[in-house]
Amino acid sequence: MDDDLANRFSDIHWPAGFSPERADLFAHNEVFIDAPCSNVWQILIAVEQWPQWYPNAHDVRILNDRTGVLRDDSRFQWTTFGIDVISEIFEFVPDSRIGWSGNAPGLQAYHAFRLIEESNRCHVIMEGAAEGPAAIEMRNSDPDGMHKAHDLWNSRLKNLAETR
Repeated sequence: MDDDLANRFSDIHWPAGFSPERADLFAHNEVFIDAPCSNVWQILIAVEQWPQWYPNAHDVRILNDRTGVLRDDSRFQWTTFGIDVISEIFEFVPDSRIGWSGNAPGLQAYHAFRLIEESNRCHVIMEGAAEGPAAIEMRNSDPDGMHKAHDLWNSRLKNLAETR
């Protein structure tokens, strides 16, 4: 977690009162994808399809519409790290930024993707922070678990975006 905090990206917009430095669990991950950020964005917002390509997302469904695609006011339910989470979009800037809160018993979390077009490819910066007893348990049982899971998320996202 210390290495991830040292590499923290200054351009992530955290909700008021939520800070990676104070979080019980934090991960920073990056990947370069040989595809336009608009393509990466379309994959990310198709939330109900996440379980088809990211094995740590299960039973994903949007609660306030039936499109299966995130928008700026979306609320969604899903299971990740074995925890049933209710999430709500906090930031939504097409092709550039998406961030959501996640709440479950014993857990408050925030997850953000920042997409930056660089030299005909998409630089994806992903950061996630969590607080509460469930986050502490995750950190104690596998200190690098969230980082490794997010590396997998990015590698699967890269593979999917580059083969479309």
